[in-house]
Amino acid sequence: MSQRIDNLNASNGCSDQLAASLLRLQAELDCELRLDHLTRTIYSTDASAYQETPLAVAFPKNESQIRKLILFARQHGLGLIPRTAGTSLAGQVVGSGIVVDVSRHFCQILEIDSQAKTVRVQPGVIRDELNQELAKHGLLFGPETSTANRAMIGGMVGNNSCGSNSVVYGSTRDHTLELRGLLSDGTVATFRAVSSAEIVEKLDEQRGDEEARIYQQTIALLDDESVQDEIRKEFPKSEIDRRNTGYAIDLLIAGQPFSNGSDRPFDFCKLLAGSEGTLFFVTEIKLNCVPLPPPVSGLQCAHFESVDEALRATLEAVKFQPYAVELMDHLIIEGAMRNREQRENASFIDGTPGAILVTEIRGQSRGDVTQVTDCLEQSLREQSLGYHFPVLFDDETRKVWDLRKAGLGIVANIPGDEKPVAVIEDTAVAVADLPDYIREFNQILNAEFGLECVHYAHAGSGEIHLRPILNLKTQQGNDDFRRVAKRIATLVKAYRGSLSGEHGDGRLRGEFLAQMVGEKNYQLIRQIKSIWDPQNVFNPQKIVDTPPMNTGLRYRPGQATHELETVFDFSAEQGLQRAAELCNGSGDCRKTERTGGTMCPSYMATRNEADTTRARANMLRHVLTNPDDASAPLNNDDLYQVMDLCLSCKGCKRECPSNVDIGKMKAEFLQAYYDTNGVPKRATRIANYATQMAWASNVPWLFNWLVSNRWTSSWIKRIAGFSQHRSIPKLQRQTLRRWFAKHQPHAHAGSRGKVILFCDEFTNFNDTRVGIAAIELIERFGFSVEMPLHNESGRAAMSKGLLRKAQKHAKSNVELFSQIVDEQTPLIGIEPSAVLSFRDEYLSLVGDDLKAVAETLSRNVLMFDEWIARLISTDVLAHEAFTQEKQLIRLHGHCHQKALASLKPTVQMLQLPKNYSVKLIPSGCCGMAGSFGYEVEHYDVSMQVGELVLLPTVRNEPERNLIAAPGTSCRHQILDGTGRLALHPVEILRQAWAGD
Repeated sequence: MSQRIDNLNASNGCSDQLAASLLRLQAELDCELRLDHLTRTIYSTDASAYQETPLAVAFPKNESQIRKLILFARQHGLGLIPRTAGTSLAGQVVGSGIVVDVSRHFCQILEIDSQAKTVRVQPGVIRDELNQELAKHGLLFGPETSTANRAMIGGMVGNNSCGSNSVVYGSTRDHTLELRGLLSDGTVATFRAVSSAEIVEKLDEQRGDEEARIYQQTIALLDDESVQDEIRKEFPKSEIDRRNTGYAIDLLIAGQPFSNGSDRPFDFCKLLAGSEGTLFFVTEIKLNCVPLPPPVSGLQCAHFESVDEALRATLEAVKFQPYAVELMDHLIIEGAMRNREQRENASFIDGTPGAILVTEIRGQSRGDVTQVTDCLEQSLREQSLGYHFPVLFDDETRKVWDLRKAGLGIVANIPGDEKPVAVIEDTAVAVADLPDYIREFNQILNAEFGLECVHYAHAGSGEIHLRPILNLKTQQGNDDFRRVAKRIATLVKAYRGSLSGEHGDGRLRGEFLAQMVGEKNYQLIRQIKSIWDPQNVFNPQKIVDTPPMNTGLRYRPGQATHELETVFDFSAEQGLQRAAELCNGSGDCRKTERTGGTMCPSYMATRNEADTTRARANMLRHVLTNPDDASAPLNNDDLYQVMDLCLSCKGCKRECPSNVDIGKMKAEFLQAYYDTNGVPKRATRIANYATQMAWASNVPWLFNWLVSNRWTSSWIKRIAGFSQHRSIPKLQRQTLRRWFAKHQPHAHAGSRGKVILFCDEFTNFNDTRVGIAAIELIERFGFSVEMPLHNESGRAAMSKGLLRKAQKHAKSNVELFSQIVDEQTPLIGIEPSAVLSFRDEYLSLVGDDLKAVAETLSRNVLMFDEWIARLISTDVLAHEAFTQEKQLIRLHGHCHQKALASLKPTVQMLQLPKNYSVKLIPSGCCGMAGSFGYEVEHYDVSMQVGELVLLPTVRNEPERNLIAAPGTSCRHQILDGTGRLALHPVEILRQAWAGD
């Protein structure tokens, strides 16, 4: 016990007595209470600029465990920080006490009452997943944050979240009917609107319970006309719907028992929504739901020369009963062009607009929508506002919204130390005041600080997210962080606006609360906090009594950036540390299988924050900022642990709006870690896969017997460190190269030209039939095939972090193929992970001497299906050349293909046969990820990933339907997990060929 106390003291810096108490609590709590350095570091940040390491992190499963945590915190004078998805922008879930993460176990939809149009949920329910269930009943929970695919209802209540559609649905507070949870003494209470008679009952002084005390003292505090007058005078204008400044005491006094004749009942939910977990620990939430909106949505994406012009157009747009009016400025658009996924979403943009105003109109038909958008366009043109007015429908609208929602991450992907910072991004004013306010805002920012600002978001609600570009690693940047906040607070007050519209006060804006609502009201709010939480247990130092807003930041003035020599080229990000710093904590990586996407498969399986892209990037940033050993900063066991479940799927390279490529960073980390600690034998074996298979291919029958025989295969797997539940891929009778050397080209070969085939090691040894099918098709399409001797792809070495080994292969392949490949003679590949290396890792591996050559080569490297799509586009291939039979194909896409290319060419290729139809399996990663799924310690997670979507879908698919998967690992996962044989799309097309 004494050793554990010493370890905890060294890690947490707490006293012996507190350390012993924490260890006893950990033993008694019957749920996870994490005291380790890794977990505490991961939970030291949110999506804000703040960083503070908590004392511990708890994952309670029920109210009784939360009660124990509350009583422990009271006893020891600690704070409890409630946390769901951790996407707060004002530091709400950062603190030195115990973080209580309810996102893992409090995730149930408890009741849907379709008649009453209500739903009862736990705080860890994700907003979009809630609406998937409500849609079955024709209902919707209206407020929609840009983080809606991972934002949880508890966080939305805590912040009183709004979103793009707040012009119709208002804020979360407007839909909160009932809150159940625990008071600061551990008492369970439920708050809802109460009648006059119920108020009288609660004010009965004979009642001595904690809930009654809160009613009595709060009502007594506000039951004074002078107090009420002061609130009405100093609080933001009542017509500003987005006002989260302080506690909503202005709403409390607007109804009974304070306003004579008011029919608005007294409702503490109005106060608790937006209180950021500082008053009450919520465990259940009852929400009002609304009917589904009209089915057809159209987005008018009006283009303007400037932000000012777009804001003047906003005043017109809100007259047309829109469902949303959202702004994106030129910096958002430019940022989108740096992101692979968002670049595709931005295809509707014409020219280089200074701003785009997205106005959503809904109706029963397209005609209903265009009738309104035509009138809006006419109105804008009459006032000489805007120059291009496209209206988008169907899937195109999703792209626009994805682009808009990615704004937070997009603006953060600026390389270097200067970043758009969340500081005055949440100001809201009356819509009519918005153009003048933003014009004055920009004048102040430019004239007084010499700063530029990013503008985006909710123009139709009077709130533009404004982010000045600052370098918080400098003293000047740190000073400006506070000076800008203070100056803009003065401007917002002059407009009687709200310094916080939807993101909350937290630690960021609490310092200016007295300035915004007046000193008397600030003291009133402090008293409210004291009434509800007299011992300051719940989320201390948020909203009231906050430390100076430019302290406790993740970047300190004078903080050094570690310049590390790397194998990969990180010059575009200005080094490995800055590549990690691109992560701003927005939590896009906390997707689930229900909300879609690939990033991050291990998190989808475990729902553990440590398995997110965010956690890995933040841990890497932390290690490089505060290295234990400056001579070997990446020699860190915590970092090794947090990287361990990264499948290197590349989902983050595409889907993270900040371009955080953890697969690349993990490989770099492993190389550095091995340089200090030595390379594990298994990693060496896997990296030497191609060499070993070359030896074994001389006696394929012996190899296949050894890996399939019950006794010898068990021994081989044990030696290799592979799971006994896995089957080891067999070798083919002959390699693809040996077959190719003997085969006679088809008569049509060469009539249309020539291609170079990349003979990857997986196709060569294990999937020879796929390579044969590809060559036979290429030749029948009229092209000759050359397959020069070349190095292996290096994929296996990259996956295990042996980058110098992979680098040799990359350089050799680039030097060889750059001499024989061009636009007329492309390099075609079959295995996505191998061929796409030319378009991804090779560009960062080959060094300065070959980088330009590699970039030129990469433009002429195609996957087989991409090459087929080119032939289709030039009418070289026709439906008539293939079978007329009907066939349904279920397609699972390879992660690297989804991240670095597209599945569209695959679908196009598979639908070459006239009566073939393709239906995508809505899966992310298959879970195999090269050697990952074979490894004994990763097998369970690998199967959990597969069981999310892919494997159940395949099992439920009728046998008559074909399963297609381009990746060799994916096909093997399907075989092991379902017993079903999946085919490479090339094989399916070859079988469908109707010619000779």
